[in-house]
Amino acid sequence: MNHEPASAPASEMSRRAFVKLAAAASVAATVTPVWAADTKNDMFYRPLGRTGEKISALGLGGYHIGIQSDEAESIRLVRTALDRGITFLDNCWDYNDGVSEIRMGKALQDGYRARAFLMSKIDGQTKAAATRQIDESLKRLQTDHVDLMQFHEVIRPEDPDKIFGPGGSAEAMLAAKQAGKVRYIGFTGHKDPSIHLKMLKTAAAHNFRIDAVQMPLNVMDAHFRSFEQQVLPELVKAEIGVLGMKSLGFGDIIRSKTVTAIECLHYALNLPTSTVITGMDRMEILEQGLEAVRTFKPLAPEEVAALLAKTADAAAQGAYEQFKTTARFDGTAQHPQWLG
Repeated sequence: MNHEPASAPASEMSRRAFVKLAAAASVAATVTPVWAADTKNDMFYRPLGRTGEKISALGLGGYHIGIQSDEAESIRLVRTALDRGITFLDNCWDYNDGVSEIRMGKALQDGYRARAFLMSKIDGQTKAAATRQIDESLKRLQTDHVDLMQFHEVIRPEDPDKIFGPGGSAEAMLAAKQAGKVRYIGFTGHKDPSIHLKMLKTAAAHNFRIDAVQMPLNVMDAHFRSFEQQVLPELVKAEIGVLGMKSLGFGDIIRSKTVTAIECLHYALNLPTSTVITGMDRMEILEQGLEAVRTFKPLAPEEVAALLAKTADAAAQGAYEQFKTTARFDGTAQHPQWLG
């Protein structure tokens, strides 16, 4: 699926971009048009797969909620997002050593919890580690349940086998769901589409229902080790909620100077995503995300092709998606003890 060498003629680049577009368009055509989703003020809401839930098309990334120097600013960002119509809140047990969950938990007091679709993630791949992390997340978030809990960083070929093996974290997730601590279950990963496909196959073999899957979806992913091309069709077919992340590649895609932030967000919103999760570490970035939603219209085929053509050369080797090609973003590789 990799893009042709940079020396390819422009006409050939355009032709191949349209081939990629056709594949993406065929995926979108298999789902109920997301453009018909509920709209309120400047936010619109999309189905989370077959769960019956509707969530905001834009999601607030949890990692960036733990990096402000002033905790009050973190709380203001979360509450402003909810006030402006964002309902989907992302988080993780390991983000900023738990600070992200603690701050979000404080922000969700005073009635805000009832307005949020709250998601967090655990790293533990043993039943014991996962059980402990689930309970710690709930305590930090100051809630008795999360709406969605996900197996985090499924990035190694052996991870699905560990999760679903005897004494694996799948047992802890099921127990948490039965206890009312977790409403829905999903998984995340950023490394390789083949690992996502193995996780889906392994879950199915164990009759384990996956409600949502989180993965990189952006204007460069389409050209290199593509989740859009390989995993997205399977999720749409199975009616599993699609959680897009790294739409700006942690800022690296913007630094490539090929596309703007709004173009990146529009591209991700144009896919059959349930929500597009993006980091918002300050108010202006929150406003940028809201502006992308407000100005979004379904992209015409030629608009998608133009974006793919602009990013093709820069994307060809994954230089701006280092979460796929390096260990820079692999928290559990740097802290293997988190796996249990």
